[in-house]
Amino acid sequence: MQHHPAIAPGRVAVVTGGASGIGLAAAKALAAQGMKVVIADRDAAMLEAAHAALGSDAQAVVCDVGRREDVERLKEAAERLGPVTFLMNNAGREGGGDLFADPALWHVTLETNLWGPINGVQLFAPGMIERGLPAAIVNTGSKQGITLPPGDTAYNVSKAALKALTESLAHKLRQSEAPVSAHLLIPGFVFTGFTRARGVTEKPAGAWTPEQTVNFMLAALARGDFYILCPDGEVTREMDEKRIAWAAGDIIENRPALSRWHPDFAGAFKAHVEGK
Repeated sequence: MQHHPAIAPGRVAVVTGGASGIGLAAAKALAAQGMKVVIADRDAAMLEAAHAALGSDAQAVVCDVGRREDVERLKEAAERLGPVTFLMNNAGREGGGDLFADPALWHVTLETNLWGPINGVQLFAPGMIERGLPAAIVNTGSKQGITLPPGDTAYNVSKAALKALTESLAHKLRQSEAPVSAHLLIPGFVFTGFTRARGVTEKPAGAWTPEQTVNFMLAALARGDFYILCPDGEVTREMDEKRIAWAAGDIIENRPALSRWHPDFAGAFKAHVEGK
């Protein structure tokens, strides 16, 4: 498989949320390409286990990405190994709650899912631009940040803002003319720690593994894709496209907000999905 030019032996890759799931799978894949990998996570015990699985060439840094000083320490540790050419802002959390949930839950969700990537971008990107080496920044978003299904509103808001942040980053990097690219990873249904936290102990048939998701991401990065929209065993790309198009159509057609879940539009949405 060809790879994005940022993925090169001897260069440094930083992956937040790297102790498990998609982050750990990405760290393993990048290490297999000869990169010096630095994984970061809040959970020290899980981080230690992940570090052991990666081997002695990797480094692990306990880090709360919502804390600027923690990300500064992460940057210092990574740059001691060499030039950082790959940054994956992958750390995230669910469970922020609905609109009127405890403000403390909102704060921790936004601090992790939005301020974590902001901290990573602001601290790492300037050096990437200045060095002039091929580099890439991947932010892990969510389909919920595009279609906004009712429920975990805080999570949806954080991922919608992250989409806007990453799109703006891509534009800013184009203006710099440096060989640095930005990418928004939009996973499908993946069997990770989030899934286990909901009480699911065995991988559902429709879920992808983290490794499948990372392989899809690497192929998309090699093509230069910005939006890395992942299918899974239950939802095809065609289905995702129809859901996203319907969400955008709420504005164009002046429908009620989140009309996909509005009882008056249930039939129209069903017909849209079925291509009628």
